[in-house]
Amino acid sequence: MRAFWFFRLLGQRLGRQHQGLLAALWVLVQVRFLLQFRGPHFANDSGRYLSYAANIAERFYFEPGHNLRYVLYPLFESLWLRLGLGWWGIVASQLLVSALATRAVYQGTRRLAGGRWGAAALATFLFIAWPDIQQFNVFLLTESLFISLVALSFGAFTRLQHGGPRHWLGFFLLLTLTALARPNGFLVALAAGLAGLDALRRRPDHRAWRAALLGLVLLSPLLWRALNHQLATYYLMDTYQRGELIFRSPLWAVHQAAPLQMPPPGTGPAMRVLYFAVHNPLYLGRLMLGKLFVFVSYLKPHYSLAHRVLGVLVLWPGYWLAARATRRAHIWRPARVFLAAVFLLQAAIITLTVDDWDVRFLAPVLTVVFVLAALELQGVWQRVETRIRVSPLNNSHRTTHTDKPE
Repeated sequence: MRAFWFFRLLGQRLGRQHQGLLAALWVLVQVRFLLQFRGPHFANDSGRYLSYAANIAERFYFEPGHNLRYVLYPLFESLWLRLGLGWWGIVASQLLVSALATRAVYQGTRRLAGGRWGAAALATFLFIAWPDIQQFNVFLLTESLFISLVALSFGAFTRLQHGGPRHWLGFFLLLTLTALARPNGFLVALAAGLAGLDALRRRPDHRAWRAALLGLVLLSPLLWRALNHQLATYYLMDTYQRGELIFRSPLWAVHQAAPLQMPPPGTGPAMRVLYFAVHNPLYLGRLMLGKLFVFVSYLKPHYSLAHRVLGVLVLWPGYWLAARATRRAHIWRPARVFLAAVFLLQAAIITLTVDDWDVRFLAPVLTVVFVLAALELQGVWQRVETRIRVSPLNNSHRTTHTDKPE
């Protein structure tokens, strides 16, 4: 009881200045990573993006093939290269977009929490303090922009509950930019589509729901072609044969017990995956479960012990809390569907493709985990507060001090 009132009093004190504290923390974290990496950090794929950006800046030339799937980031870099601001201009703009994304996480969570600041402060704190998110702001990679666009899309989605045409237009613009940032950027638009379909299904009048389903059926040939286009530059059969759970890493690989049946030459990308699944179901099932474990567990072999312990202590309970939050009726249902779909679609993509050795595929969707977990904790806190207020012991304690002596 005393602990509850202590934290309640602490929350009331912090409530007046929590936004300033979060802003100060954000600045300190950015300074820390700038000092750690001594300014803009050139890493693995940075050269490829910078070369692409230079071609756009100098000749407005867009490379075909797989590089075209990352077109937004080289275009983003080319602007600052053309202005002569170089790497520092790129990183400074990434920091600016990240600051806007942090604000979107706070405001979006607060809207879903009915205006209460506790959940918003917690989700924003985790977004700022989690070491594998903010560090990308100083990397010359797509991750910072993609993480920020996912967060901005979430904030924009929460505005749609009471928003007008301007908010819808802004949201669709963010969905387009997110889809152009990375090959899997379409998942945010797909998650929004699933939330929209769920909202139509729950309407008393099902005509719009049936029309949407009919539209999907009519568009299925086009969607199939789009899926083949997305998979065309991935060599999935090679990774399946090697049993890789982590790209180009033999660690934790799944070994085949019998020869695999491979699709015949000339089969389309999507059909190759279907053929492999039908003819090697047990092997592919083990492969997919292994990739899912690697993706969500935070126990990758390249991580330090401290890194793994942090993931187990924070993320594992966070997943459980986030899952519980998806069932809470007081949270706007379309937002619950949208947030859950973003994470689940990313997990599905990883199980069908392959994970990376670091957190670059998990970091963009950790935002939705933090938001849902914070909303669940806010609900738990409110239920505990209500129970304490109405408990007989609490009422008798108040009566003892308010009744006049006889």
